[in-house]
This record gives sequence, structure tokens and C-alpha cells, in this order.
Amino acid sequence: MTDDDLTLTSPITRVLQEDNPLPCLTIIWHPDWERIGDQAIIAGQNLHLSRYQPTFCKAEQNGLPLGHAGISRSPVELFVSTEGGVTINVPTSRMSVELDGREIHGSHQLSPEQISTGTIIGLGRAVLLCLHWLTALPQSNAIDGLIGVSSSIQKIRDLIRQVAPTDSAILLLGETGTGKEVVAQAIHSLSLHKQKPLVSVNMAALNEDLAAADLFGAAKGAYTGAQTARNGFFQEAEGTTLFLDEVGNTPANVQPMLLRVLETGDYRPLGSTKDLTTSARIIAATDQDLYGGGFNPALLRRLESFVINLPPLRNRREDLGVLIIHLMQSPSLENIADKNLSFTLLTQLATYDWPGNVRQLRHFLKRVLLGMANHTPITFASLVDTPPQRITYSAEPTHSYTPTTASPTEKQTRKKLTELSEDDVLIALDQNEWNIQSAAQALGISRPSMYKLIEANSKVRRVEIIPYDEIQQAWKTTNNDIEACASLLKTPAEALRRHLRGLALGNENIV
Repeated sequence: MTDDDLTLTSPITRVLQEDNPLPCLTIIWHPDWERIGDQAIIAGQNLHLSRYQPTFCKAEQNGLPLGHAGISRSPVELFVSTEGGVTINVPTSRMSVELDGREIHGSHQLSPEQISTGTIIGLGRAVLLCLHWLTALPQSNAIDGLIGVSSSIQKIRDLIRQVAPTDSAILLLGETGTGKEVVAQAIHSLSLHKQKPLVSVNMAALNEDLAAADLFGAAKGAYTGAQTARNGFFQEAEGTTLFLDEVGNTPANVQPMLLRVLETGDYRPLGSTKDLTTSARIIAATDQDLYGGGFNPALLRRLESFVINLPPLRNRREDLGVLIIHLMQSPSLENIADKNLSFTLLTQLATYDWPGNVRQLRHFLKRVLLGMANHTPITFASLVDTPPQRITYSAEPTHSYTPTTASPTEKQTRKKLTELSEDDVLIALDQNEWNIQSAAQALGISRPSMYKLIEANSKVRRVEIIPYDEIQQAWKTTNNDIEACASLLKTPAEALRRHLRGLALGNENIV
């Protein structure tokens, strides 16, 4: 078998399925950034990995070998066992070969479980590869914001294209930072409602007493202070898509009302005597376990008519390279000239499990590059809660979602809200780039509790009441940096991001 038999361009007759994957090598880092994301499938029993073989390529493109002068001509040999493991034989040469950040010599055996979490191979202190399983042949199927070359991202793109033209309700499940709002926006942009803007509602941020009025509207006099009739989010989303973020935090008294809307399309504004009908398309999202019994089971069954599970970043490690490049080219970082990350830092980045997922990776890269621009030494350990570690995770459920092990900050003792002052909340928000989830973890409280503290804090501003001119000026002053703009305006970054999208000023969300 020749090396050409082992590449993406060769005809592969084997059907790829979840229980019948192929090992694949993806370029996580290469001095030539254009090569990052290129892949080579190990379709036979062995592969010779050197400067000149095999060829790596992107989907439906011609391939090239790694080609870097720091990589030896003497090949590293990879043998695939009948049990699904891979043996790596390192040749005697001057080239350094690393496995998950540790230099290796001789022969090393990798189990199928190790490959499933993505094993990082470093060659010549210059090139990083991820050895992982491939369950779907790569194809060109780009969707704005959905960055990645992994099988899991490819399947999400396919699901989005499948469901977007329909009016089906959709439930997005995934950990915080995995890009649920990005997927919602992608579905909307490919839907029949794309001419109108998507309407986003953070269910955890709703006042429990007024949640029904916020969602469905209210008649004059429906509650104390209701001096005029008001429209709700469902009326605002008429003829477009309504995104119910953090739906797991929906107040219990509102859940039956949502169920009725999903089943019949009808709802009744608070205090009104007649029903209204909505044509809004519903997309809901949560990072919580809705199957634990606390969520309305009938509403859950109605929402799960079409479910998309978003994988955590640690389960798609092969996407790290293209994500890094995309993030470093974002508007907030494009003016930083020096983006030469050290090989050691890149290796640490590639072997870390990223409990905060893409959002944490974005914040990490921003702080690293800004530190480099200011000639401030940056170490990996100074920017993450725990040192790089590899953890074996169970496979994703097909129709349910189980939250993964909490990060160290999430395991800390919960604090009483009465113990926290307004300044405590402000300091936590400032230190965490006005990200609510991160600030809540830093304070040792839940995210819904953090929303309550923010709502009651006289020093935190609601983005809806900030004048447009002030937002526009802050956006320009901070060079289109969401977190810096949020800090300047003293408003949560998530709410600002949604508001900016509505103003068409910017969007950095990716998954």
C-alpha cells in the first residue's frame, strides 16, 4: 500500500460510522498557517509519518506533505491494531517527538480510549498533530461561525441544514461556552425567517414575577405599575425566530404557558381576555440536565422533537488549530502584530481540556496576545484554573444530556447572596471580562443567583437603556472588543453581544 492510499483524496470504500471509525491525523499547528486543519486518514494498517509522507489536505482539495525542514526524513511509524489501538514507533534521529507534551523514544501503545480524547503528537518542536477518530468523511459544508474540521462539527452543520428550512422547535444541549447561540443564529440565517433579526431571550435573567409579562405581554392594569399595555417577546418575534437561551431556568409557573404555545401556537397576554397566535419559530438552549425531574416533562418532550448536542471542546480537540487561527484574526486582535506563540505554549494549549470551551479559549488567547503586545511575560498556568491534564470522558448520549464534571471553581462552597456587596459583584465582573458565568464561579454562586445580584446592583447598567451613541463610541474606542466594551459600559458581555448584533455593529461568536 502506498502513502497515497492513506490520504483524504484516496477512494475509501469503508463506511464510517460511530462504531466503525478510522484513525485520522489533523494538523493542529504548522509554521505555515495555511496547513492548519489539513488531515490525513489512516485507511490501512500502518502509516509512515515524515517530512515527505503522507499528504495532508483539506476536504475536496489536493494535498501536500508536512514539508517542514525541522521534521526528519526518517519516518515515525504508526501501526493500527485489530483491537483499534495505535502503536507509535519513533526512529533514531535528531528530531524531537512528543506525545501529549512529553518527549518519547522507542515504541508507545495508544488505546482506543486515548485516541477518542485526541492524542497530540509534536514533531521537531514545530508541528503539532492530533490523532483522533473520524466518523464522517470530510466535506466542504461551511456555515458562518461554525469553525472546525471534526466529524462532530460536520454533523452539526448537516443537522442545521436539515432542520433550518422547517418550523420545528429545536433544543440545543451543551456546556457553557460551546456556542449554542451561534448555532441558533446559524439555523435562523438559513431559515425562512432570515429576513428578520433573531430575537434572543435569556430565561435566567427574567424577573420571576414578571416573566410571563416579559414573554407574552400584558394588558393595561394587569399588574401593579402596568399603566399601559405592553408587548412581550413573542409579539416581538412575530414572523421570525425566538431564541430561548438558558431555558432550564424558566420559572415553573411559565413552563405550562410555553408548552401551550408550542402545542397550539396560542398564548394569552397577562390580564387579557383573548388569545393571540404566534408564528415565531422556537429554538431553546440549555447547559443544564433537563432530564433530572425538575423541568416540566411535557414541555421537555415537546422541545426535544429535534435535539442538537453540542460537543465540548475537549471532545473535538482536532478543531483547536483552526479555532486558534480564527480567533487570532478576529477584529479585537487583528491589530496585534506579534502572534508568534511559542511551541511550548501551543502544546499546553492543545493538551488542556478547556472546561469553559471556546469562550475560555477566546479569553485565553486574548490575554496572551495582549500580554505579548505589552511585553508582559505570560505563562499558561497563570491563565487557567488547573494545569493541563487529560481526562477520559464517556461518549455523548444520543438523546439526553448529562453535564460533565465541574471545574474546580464550580466545586467550591456556595456563598450566601447577602454576604456579597455591590462592589464584590463589580470586582468579579471586571476580573472576568464581564462574563456572567465566570464571575458567578469566581464568587461561588450559581448563574441564576448572579443574574439576581446584577439586576439589583445599582452600578451595573442594563444595555437596553444605554444610549446608542455611547455604545457606538465605546465599540470604536475598544477596537471592537466585546469584553473591553462591556467593561467600559459596565454591562454584561452576553447581553451586549446580543444587543450589538441587533445594532449590526459586530459579532465574534463562534463554535
